[in-house]
Amino acid sequence: MPSTALWEKARSTLLAGLAIVALCLAVPAQAAEKSLIDKGEALVRKNCSPCHAIGKEGDSPHKEAPPFRTLSAKYPIEDLAESLAEGIVSGHPDMPIFAFSPHDVEAIIQYMQSIQAQ
Repeated sequence: MPSTALWEKARSTLLAGLAIVALCLAVPAQAAEKSLIDKGEALVRKNCSPCHAIGKEGDSPHKEAPPFRTLSAKYPIEDLAESLAEGIVSGHPDMPIFAFSPHDVEAIIQYMQSIQAQ
C-alpha cells in the first residue's frame, strides 16, 4: 500500500492535470463564441447600421429605428431568431426584409445579447 505522502503527490498531480485539460477545453470554446459575436457584429454592421444604432452607445441614424442595445427591454433577444431566419417584416415602410441563414442568425443573436443595456 502506498504511503500517504506518495498518495497525496499523485492526487495533486492528477488534479493539476485535470485543471489543465479543463482550461484547454475552455479556451477554444471562448474563442469560438468571440468569433461568432464578431461575425454577428459584421452582419448587423453591413445590413442594419444604416438605420439602427448597433453598438453599446450612440443614436440610431434613422430616428424611428430602435437601438439594438435596447431591444431586450421589449422582448427576449432569442425570440428574434425565427424572424431573422424567415425574414423580418416591419410595419415601417423604410425597413427592408432580411432573411439570414441559421448560422448567421446564431451569430446575430449572440452579438445582440452581448450589447444589451443592463
